[in-house]
Order: sequence, then C-alpha cells, then structure tokens
Amino acid sequence: METVTRHAWDFRSDPICVQYVAMPIPTNTPAVDRTLLRDDVYRRLRDAIVDGTFRPGEQLKDGELADWLGVSRTPVREALLRLGASGLVVALPGRSTRVSAIDIQVVRDAKDVVAAMHELAVRQVTGRLSEQDVERMRDANRRFAAAVASGDVNAAMEADEELHRVPVAALGNQALEAVIERFDPVIRRAERMRFGVDGQVSAARHDQLINRIVAGDANGAASVAFDIWHSLPIDDTPTSATT
Repeated sequence: METVTRHAWDFRSDPICVQYVAMPIPTNTPAVDRTLLRDDVYRRLRDAIVDGTFRPGEQLKDGELADWLGVSRTPVREALLRLGASGLVVALPGRSTRVSAIDIQVVRDAKDVVAAMHELAVRQVTGRLSEQDVERMRDANRRFAAAVASGDVNAAMEADEELHRVPVAALGNQALEAVIERFDPVIRRAERMRFGVDGQVSAARHDQLINRIVAGDANGAASVAFDIWHSLPIDDTPTSATT
C-alpha cells in the first residue's frame, strides 16, 4: 500500500500534516456506465406513460417499478424526478407520485416550444442534409402513412418520431435536443389520444417538408416544420385523470 501525505486545515493553528493510507484501487476493471442505465430507465418509464401503459392518476411506486425493470430504486427515483420536470408525473411530498392528468395549457405551451425548436433545426440544416438523410425521412414517412392507414398507433408514432429526428440529429445542437427531449413527450401523449384524426394530412405535410428541404428552401421548410407541430389537434384531448 502507498502512504500518501495530505494537508488538512486546523482552524486553531497553521496547516498540520496528516498521514492517510491510500486504498488500493483496481486499475483493470471497466467502469459501469450508470448514465446509460439512468437514461434507459427514464425512457422506459416515459414511454409507458406516453403509450398509456400508466394512465393519468395512476400511482407510481418506485419499488414496484424497480422490480418491473430489474434495477435498483435509485435510477427509478432519478427518472421520476426527470419526468416530474417534464410534467408527466406529479410528486406529492411524503405521499405519492402519480401520472399527471393531461393539462391542455401545458400541452399548448410545450407545443409552442417544440415547434420553434424543429423550425430552427430545419432552417439550419436545409441544404446540408445528405441524400441518405433525405431517404431516411422519405422511408419514415412511407411507414408513417402505412401505419395510419392500418390504424397501427405504435408504428405511426415511431415513424413520425424517426422522421423528425433526422434534421435534429443532423444539426447536432445539444441544447436544442435537450429542450425537445424534455417537452416532446408531453405533446406525444396528447397527440396519441387524438391519433388518426389528421393522419393522412400529416403524411402530406411531411412530403411537403421533405420536398422543400430538397429544394433548398430553408424558409419554406422551416415554416412547414413549425406548422406541423404547432397545428397538432390537441385542444379536445380528454383531460380527466383515472384512479
């Protein structure tokens, strides 16, 4: 073992010398990536709220969630804090954590912010996307339209998210991505409950967005991107919580 000499401060005198025995730390053991674990737990819980697995008003117990996911309570508690910041859960100190009811004003506010972020991303990447990026968007929209036609909610939502992720990922603005990650689930949950109302219209708008990007029309593409998100029909989404 190595003997390490460090200085500690004695408020009654000058610095005094204290000897510590250093703990032998293994140098050949890979670190556990706890960030990935935390993010995965967060995404699993977020998606379960967005897709309706956990309904508005339902109580979320960290122990039961930890057992369900096969993890300790710590990443579950951290995920619930993040979900609370997004407005998907409400924590009552000393009592319980519940899935929040859908608040239309909160959804409207989130919609304004997310629409602005997508507008910014599209404006800045128009003219810079590769042919592969464009084809990914077209392929995602084909799958989106097919899912809408067949009534497959999950496939439609996944394809829609994949399409809009392309310009955002291409831009690489981490601050913008963080804002979208925080507020997008609030919109998605409300949008899901209104699924199918304007699905084919959305597919046509996606085509319009892609075509304007290909044409290099940054202002036009940005305007379409904003309108796609800002015109989502969520105002008559059910808001009552179930218990």
